[in-house]
Amino acid sequence: MTTEEIIIGLCCRVDDQLGEVPVDALAHLYPSELVTIGILYGIMGQGQSAFYRWLVRDYRPLFPRLPERTRLFRLLTAYCDLTDDLMAEPSVLGVVDTYGIELVHPYREGRSNGQIGRKGLSNHRWIVGVKFAVVLNAQGQIVDWDLDTANVADNSFAPWLAEQAAVVYTDQGFHRREGDAANLKICKRGSHNERMVVETVFAMLTVVCQFKHLRHRVWAHLTARVAATVALFNVLTGWDGLPPDETGRVHLSIAEFSL
Repeated sequence: MTTEEIIIGLCCRVDDQLGEVPVDALAHLYPSELVTIGILYGIMGQGQSAFYRWLVRDYRPLFPRLPERTRLFRLLTAYCDLTDDLMAEPSVLGVVDTYGIELVHPYREGRSNGQIGRKGLSNHRWIVGVKFAVVLNAQGQIVDWDLDTANVADNSFAPWLAEQAAVVYTDQGFHRREGDAANLKICKRGSHNERMVVETVFAMLTVVCQFKHLRHRVWAHLTARVAATVALFNVLTGWDGLPPDETGRVHLSIAEFSL
């Protein structure tokens, strides 16, 4: 598919899933167009200025009433809750893990009074940023997510995780001294390898969306970027449905949509 075909197909799929959303009479873009632009922003994995230049230069005819750059990104932040309609359906079995997102280099920690990231451990290394906690269903799509600073322990997400599925597989980092929820299955290292689907998801987001290193300085804008990235993963992996192979395994891929 060409990039134009991807954008048109993406907008159609987003519009079908959003359903009826109230539209302001003075709005220049429909809600489905805003969510589509947010997803394209997540796929590009670039900064706001570079993405806006690319969109205006190459695809302005698809969005003829595109607002000015700063106005556009304020709208993406204001309407990021619409991505909740693009979450996958939960299943009986859920898998959860956290993913560290670096916002600044550790050497630059504390240089800005407006720093939103905090110093913490991710994959046995120090980062200054945030932790992205994600719940997957049995097909590997994202059911729900949460975001907190990197200095927060993984087990702080445990009470929220207990509400996401009948059985939630986690690693030992989610164990709580005061006791775990009945549906949390704390797996020892090397056991229940079906949990490794979450590592596949994180690898795709890292390579295709450059999700490991973000440069946002405002929490609302960071949340909007994460919400758009979650939405793009679900839409793109489900582009042609989720057909299993002869062994019953669903193969997830978003590399063919890389821009």
